[in-house]
Amino acid sequence: MNKSFTFLQLPQNLSELQALPESNMLDPFAVAALTVAVLCRYGTDRDACIEMLNYLRGPRPVSNFEIQFLRDRLGGKEYKPFSFFAGAVPGNNYTPDVPYVITVSGAEDAATRGTDRCQMLLKSGGADSPRPIDLRRKGDGTWWLWEQFLLSDIRTPVKDDPWT
Repeated sequence: MNKSFTFLQLPQNLSELQALPESNMLDPFAVAALTVAVLCRYGTDRDACIEMLNYLRGPRPVSNFEIQFLRDRLGGKEYKPFSFFAGAVPGNNYTPDVPYVITVSGAEDAATRGTDRCQMLLKSGGADSPRPIDLRRKGDGTWWLWEQFLLSDIRTPVKDDPWT
């Protein structure tokens, strides 16, 4: 099953994130889409990005190790999370179409099955295969970010590619 989400603008801070209808945390597809939107903030305001990630993580805040991981994976490569939005490809330096549209794939029954875990998949315009994001459900039925595997290297944007 695929679900697409459209954002007129990406959240800049926690209050903007919480104002989005997708932030009710009841739809695992929406939580995956929000994770990408939040990661896009890293390049301009790391603290706001971490604060929003902490919200998406629920009772399990971002660890110091994960903050270091973000710095290692996104430092100088802030384009990576933008690559998951429609229109973002190496040839346009991962500049997504606006409004921002993202499609999340996952099991049809992800939100209703009895397990407390599910995995969503997101396609990057710079990778050959989809990238997973793991979510965990709390006892109240809300879904929260458990682990993201979105920041592996992708094709180099044309502006940084010495071969173009």
